[in-house]
Amino acid sequence: MIRLTLCTLMLSATAAAADLTVRFEEGAPKDRFTLTNTGDCALPAMVVTLDLGTAPAGLIFDVTGAGAGVQVFQPFEVVAGADALIEVPRVLDGDTAVRLRLSGLAAGADVAFTVDVDDTGGGREITVTGSEIAGASLRVALGGGMQSGVMDATARATVPLDACTS
Repeated sequence: MIRLTLCTLMLSATAAAADLTVRFEEGAPKDRFTLTNTGDCALPAMVVTLDLGTAPAGLIFDVTGAGAGVQVFQPFEVVAGADALIEVPRVLDGDTAVRLRLSGLAAGADVAFTVDVDDTGGGREITVTGSEIAGASLRVALGGGMQSGVMDATARATVPLDACTS
């Protein structure tokens, strides 16, 4: 009877979800990116790459007053979750990607940074809308595998990761 109960419990248990979401918020003078573990379990060490270069609007990071950006610039600054970063990435003016090495991320936890993002496509270069960031990619290297997602017109992307293992 105990075996039957245990087998029934094991078969009826569902795997908990493990997802990583990125959200972009246009701001003045700083734009903000927030990575959130929207899953049900802590995530282990991983490398997250946010690549603006895959968006068709020609997006770049504008971190200095001299370079590819226009008007206002803002350096890269971690504003939440710094303890989850193994190191603060170096972002150069005109870069299109940033690579974040995380030691792990608890369920519901955030890592957020501010920076200025400009478009080079000839529109209103100092303001980036959701439709302009659509197509930017998020890649997560975790446990020997790679998962990815693409930002949509709401300026969000979710990367579904393997189900929680513990």
